[in-house]
This record gives sequence, C-alpha cells and structure tokens, in this order.
Amino acid sequence: MKKFVLESLAEDVGRGDLYALVFDAQPASANIIAKSDGVLAGEKYCDVLAQEEGLFITLNKHDGEHFVTGEVIAVVESDSHTLLKCERTMLNMLLHASSIATLTDKFVEIITPYGTRLLDTRKTRPKLRVFEKYATRCGGAVNHRMGLDDCLMLKDTHLKTIDDLDAFMKKARQAIPFTAKIEIEAESFDQAKRFMAAGADIVMCDNMTPEQLSEVVAYKKEHYPTILLEASGNISLETIESYAKTGVDAISSGALIHQANWIDLSMKVN
Repeated sequence: MKKFVLESLAEDVGRGDLYALVFDAQPASANIIAKSDGVLAGEKYCDVLAQEEGLFITLNKHDGEHFVTGEVIAVVESDSHTLLKCERTMLNMLLHASSIATLTDKFVEIITPYGTRLLDTRKTRPKLRVFEKYATRCGGAVNHRMGLDDCLMLKDTHLKTIDDLDAFMKKARQAIPFTAKIEIEAESFDQAKRFMAAGADIVMCDNMTPEQLSEVVAYKKEHYPTILLEASGNISLETIESYAKTGVDAISSGALIHQANWIDLSMKVN
C-alpha cells in the first residue's frame, strides 16, 4: 500500500511541484466535498499518504459509508506546498475507489434480501488489483480469488487441455494445498452435473439464464448440498435480481470494476 501511494504521488509530482518555486509555504486547510452521491472508499490509502507527507486529515465519512451531494467528506490540513502537491493524488485515489464502491453497493442492495453473496473478479487494471478489490469490499462485495495461487479454477480454456477430468482431480487434490478449493466453470446443466460428480468444491454457472440456473440449483440441493454454486457472465444491475432469486450461493461480476463511472469529488481550499 505504501509503495502504491508513493509511486502514485511521484507520478504526479515528477521532478518537483513548480508552484513551490514561486513563494514560501503557508498554513493551509481544505475541504473535500461530495459533488454527487456515493459510497466512500480510499480512506486507508489516504491515511498512508497523510503519514508519509505530513498531512492531517479529519474524515467525516469512513470506508463503506454513504455520502450525499454537498457533504464535506474530509478536512485536510498542512502547509500549502504539501497540501497542493498531494491534492490530485488524494482525490484520484478517493475517486477511483469510491466509484467502484458506489456501483458495488448498488448491486449488493439488490441481492442482499435473497442471501446471495456478491463477488468481484480478476478483471482488474494491471497493478491495481489490490486497490480495486479493496474498493469492492468497501461497497459490500466479497473478494473472489486474488490470483492464480489461492484457488484452482478450471475454465473452459483449461478443460480443453484435460482429457481425463477424474484423473486430473485426483492428482490435483494431492498437488494443491489442503485448504485450497477447486472451482470448475460449467456452461450447461449437464456440465454442472458432471463437475459436481467429479468433486468440485465450487461450480461456476457461466452465461446461463436464470431458468437454467434454477435447474442447477435444485439438482445441487438434492444431490450435492455442500457444493457451492456461483453464477457469472454478463450479469447487470437490471438482471442480477433474477439470478439472486434462484437461490445461487454467489454471483460474480467484473462490472463492479470495469463499468464503474467516476463520481464527483473536489477539494476546496479554505
């Protein structure tokens, strides 16, 4: 986190803020103001920036909390050179993370009544996975795997390389850590049944309709009640409720991150 914050600041500052060459620093404070409604994320990263650069931040909202247009989210105090040097980096972190958290919260609000968990995916921007997945958590999602090392997922591309799934599963149980799960992507009811029988811990129902998913859920409850089912594939705010109604354990969506539109925050110097 510290490395990410300092590299983000260095990217913006370059060889030095030219403003600081003009006149001496003076005491300064500024308000970070919401110009749209949203859910806050980025507090932990701003805390690191404050510690490293000598800013004093008083937060009126914290990670995961809602804010409305016109609210003062935070007050930042420092000398004018430091405050203005850090302004864009601080706002970028808050804007990026809060935008993801805001969209995620909308998804979570829809499916919560059905007891379904919302998962993020590995569709993150390069070098921003930890930051963006942190933002989805602030919005109420549960992190899916962080990388290839914390769950063995067999997608359609993997399955094309496997001739004997049963033999592969037996070998996999000996090779991967005892606590690691195996998830297999199914594109049909017949595939889902096959993968449950093969011993998958999680079956991902990819690009199925709610009707097809309901059939898989019913079969799973009758024959393999301990296996977890995940729905995925082009699920939107408009359609996610129909998937949650099926009784599926979790729904994953890359849209939480790659379709999040930036909200509006600004800093005004007092």
